Amino acid sequence: MKSLDPDLRALQEVRDQVKRAKAAVETLQDWDQERVDGLCRAMASAGLAAAHDLARLAVDETGIGRVHYKVLKNILGSEGVWDSIKDERTVGIVSRDERTGIDEVATPFGIVAAIIPTTNPTSTALYKALIGVKGRNAVVISPHPRARRCIGETTEVLRRAIERAGGPPDLVQCLSNPTIESTGALMQHRDVAIILATGGTGLVTAAYSSGKPAYGVGPGNVPCYIDRSADIEAAAAHVTASQSFDNGTLCCSEQALVLDAPIAESLLAAMVARGAHLCSPEETAKLEAVCNVRGGMNADVVGVDPWRVAELSGFRVPRHTTVLLAHQAGVGKEFPLSIEILCPLLSVHVVDGWREGCATSLELLRFDGLGHTLGIHCRDDAVLDAFFREKPANRILVNGRCSEGAVGYSTHLVPAMSLGCGPQAGNITSDNISAKHLVNIKRVARLRDDWFELEKRMHARAARLTGDVAPRGSGLPGDPALAAGGARPASGPASAGGASNWQGNPAFSAPASRPAPSPRTALLRPQPAPPAAAPVAAPASSAAAPPAAPAPKAGGAPRFTDRAPVARASARATLQAATLQAAAPPAGSAVGSSLSPKEIESILAHAGQGCPLGPCQGCPHHDESTGACRA
Repeated sequence: MKSLDPDLRALQEVRDQVKRAKAAVETLQDWDQERVDGLCRAMASAGLAAAHDLARLAVDETGIGRVHYKVLKNILGSEGVWDSIKDERTVGIVSRDERTGIDEVATPFGIVAAIIPTTNPTSTALYKALIGVKGRNAVVISPHPRARRCIGETTEVLRRAIERAGGPPDLVQCLSNPTIESTGALMQHRDVAIILATGGTGLVTAAYSSGKPAYGVGPGNVPCYIDRSADIEAAAAHVTASQSFDNGTLCCSEQALVLDAPIAESLLAAMVARGAHLCSPEETAKLEAVCNVRGGMNADVVGVDPWRVAELSGFRVPRHTTVLLAHQAGVGKEFPLSIEILCPLLSVHVVDGWREGCATSLELLRFDGLGHTLGIHCRDDAVLDAFFREKPANRILVNGRCSEGAVGYSTHLVPAMSLGCGPQAGNITSDNISAKHLVNIKRVARLRDDWFELEKRMHARAARLTGDVAPRGSGLPGDPALAAGGARPASGPASAGGASNWQGNPAFSAPASRPAPSPRTALLRPQPAPPAAAPVAAPASSAAAPPAAPAPKAGGAPRFTDRAPVARASARATLQAATLQAAAPPAGSAVGSSLSPKEIESILAHAGQGCPLGPCQGCPHHDESTGACRA
């Protein structure tokens, strides 16, 4: 494959790795929960043992963040994630409810395409591999090109751990030469079941546009409101520590301080005492020119130390500086530092009261932060309740740190390096993504014990509105479908043995005069002045043969559709007389009572071909031009 063009080689690598991943998934189909957990435990232990080496490699390769905090992230991505999912059932029957009779059965998705960012490369790779394999999936990683070496080494640590535990190492693989085209090919590969996309807005949009189910993570322009009721020293300590956590590279880290006016100066002074630098208007202008490039954050300042951000902007601060603070008069494109910038730099917005603070926080969230995270430092329950109810943020951190809190490090939220932002940000979920999001749950349902009684009650409720106490196909007493199948409707007496009295279509003659309408015809269409006619006698016995058909006249047999009025009337009369004769039961058979008009309407509505007048052709109620029944 070395002779191939680099782009073609990258595409071929995608095909090869997906093929091997598919085979690895098939290997795990018969594994039970204990064996799967054994693999995950080995992976978490290996990631924990390599936490420092991988952290150092990540900082050396990307130039982003700090080794100490990368170690903490790797611990969270391995040990922390495993502790949160180790007791979760992801194989076979995972729950059984004896009361409802419902079982839940977990099955794997298959192949997970995992897109890894450059800001948190090794910890995100550890985390995504663990939650994927926990559900018996295989994970194919597409690393950010600037972090492919450290992510590749993380993958090798996991592969060796899986192999030592007796599993197929191809459960976790990493593209060695990722390109935009190969990442796109991976996301669109027919055998890839789902995408875990962590990265910029463009990448998340591409994942959702791939035609595959995807968990994407939206941008996090996180406001942090500090109310006049807050513990100022504690708030300053939390914000400073949160910004120092890997130089603010987590998308859930604070981006803007929204300060209630009465405590604004004291809060800023408390942060300066902890190493923050409050920028002058001139320094703020220099930061605006460098950190915001065409409306987005400058990649060159992402995750670098505050003193380096200042130097890149053209001024100097002490190397022990923890965070840069820069006032902004508003939110939006006209205020360049009000965007998300993943470095220890916070815009500062002073407001008068919590209502104005609420409005400013909402502006910041709507400026590329919807659905992500919000921080608030406050001891007034009424203010807290207003923020909880009104803010479109799916993680709200109270009196704590946004960076460590939202990912489940300093809180009891689910540990995760991918944070769903919900429909507000175009994401499918607002959860912290975990193992449960990568298993398919089938549900087995059994008939409820009280169903037949409940069904009767529900039909009775509907019947009070429709008047239909036994609709066709319901199986209730009086169901016309049951009657058509051999049983008489419940409204009339049952026939002996359920046998039908229909004796077939009669032969026809052409009498000179039209006989009187039958009693059944009269029920359907009463005649204004019916002529007197003698009733048709029933046959003497069931053995009596039907009358023989006369020889056809010259010109062919009689036609029901004959346009001649006399012939048509003769055919109809013959049909009516023969119908009555055929309907008379033979001796010894059960004889039912006359049908009421409602019974006839019910039969005509539900019984299809079971019309008591026999076939439609020749019937006085049959419209020959349209085929409709006028009865």
